Amino acid sequence: MSRIDDLIRDLCPDGVEYKPLGEVAKYSPRKVSAEDLNSTTFVGVDNLVSQKRGRIDATHNPNTSTLTAYRQGNILLGNIRPYLKKIWLADRTGGCSGDVLAVEINDQYSKLLESRFLYYILSSDSFFTFNQQNAKGTKMPRGDKEAILRYPVPVPPLEVQHEITRTLDKFTALEAELEAELEAELEARRHQYNYYLDELLSFKDDSNTLWRPLAQLGTFHRGKRFVKTDYSDHGIPCIHYGEIYTRYGISTSSAVSNLDESLRQKLRFAQPGDVILVDVGEVVDDVGRSVAWIGDEPVAIHDHSYAFRSALNPTFVSYVMRTDWFRRQKAKHIARTKVKTLLPDGFSKIHIPVPPRTEQDRIVEKLNHFDALVNGLSSGLPAEIEARRKQYEYYRDRLLTFPEKN
Repeated sequence: MSRIDDLIRDLCPDGVEYKPLGEVAKYSPRKVSAEDLNSTTFVGVDNLVSQKRGRIDATHNPNTSTLTAYRQGNILLGNIRPYLKKIWLADRTGGCSGDVLAVEINDQYSKLLESRFLYYILSSDSFFTFNQQNAKGTKMPRGDKEAILRYPVPVPPLEVQHEITRTLDKFTALEAELEAELEAELEARRHQYNYYLDELLSFKDDSNTLWRPLAQLGTFHRGKRFVKTDYSDHGIPCIHYGEIYTRYGISTSSAVSNLDESLRQKLRFAQPGDVILVDVGEVVDDVGRSVAWIGDEPVAIHDHSYAFRSALNPTFVSYVMRTDWFRRQKAKHIARTKVKTLLPDGFSKIHIPVPPRTEQDRIVEKLNHFDALVNGLSSGLPAEIEARRKQYEYYRDRLLTFPEKN
């Protein structure tokens, strides 16, 4: 850090100028034919990886004949559900779908701003928070393209940019190496966990366990829509369907969000002991994702969610819904439109095992212990991986924060 501190003190003692992103960069104006693209050069929002993990090869072809062209050094941003933090610094030329923004540095700043430095700026949590706060829509929020161009970008001298990107590149490589080792161990444990989950909940050697369709075991209750402006720091606990993908595991006793108390009469609630299901998703596996609500009070749910209410242990049901055999059955009852949608009538006919309640409780206790080791965010390997990421993000954000020039 001392080298960078020295450079900043010597080259910009009065602070650093901040410019709106739209002054230093623009969205790519160029177009490319879909016929000129392949799986390695086409980038849709589906093959950008969440949490700033770059890209993977596309698994499907573009659905339009003409796309936005990008080139090496452009920064590609996933513009659907900004909280997924999808970003990639292009190392090739190609084309991207309309749900991906290709940001390129303006000609007049080409010798004043490094694309890699700008990539690190737009990879910061402060940028993604800004983007999420300005997003439009509730069903599938999108970043506001005009607001994004207002994001303030520091433009220190090139020598400072060079040193920061060099330092961050080294730190990123080291962090990636350490994280890859932890991820490999975690993946091995997850395979073991999934095998154990399927074996324990298959009851294939137990002819006495009854199997019943969900419709015979309980009832489904749809939530009611609420929007971003309804949120409050305190008030009615709520679970938005989008949070079930990213913020919750098998079960939860507390909600991370709240709604204004004045809305109570307009909302619909999951009761303690319900299992909350998502009815939409970008991919099939997201649809029907569940979390058991084991809190002490009702929780408001969105209209893209259902509360499944039964006398079963809700965490047992949530575990059952994570098994491979259940997910295969579920996939038969999903409408394959652009946004995948659950077909509740068919879904309710899926059979699940119904052992005695004491056996459900015993299985939940076993699986909870294993789940904490493999998936728990406060313990085990996920916690160690998350700690590494937070350490990196803290260091990166510190390097990219400058005193602003008056």
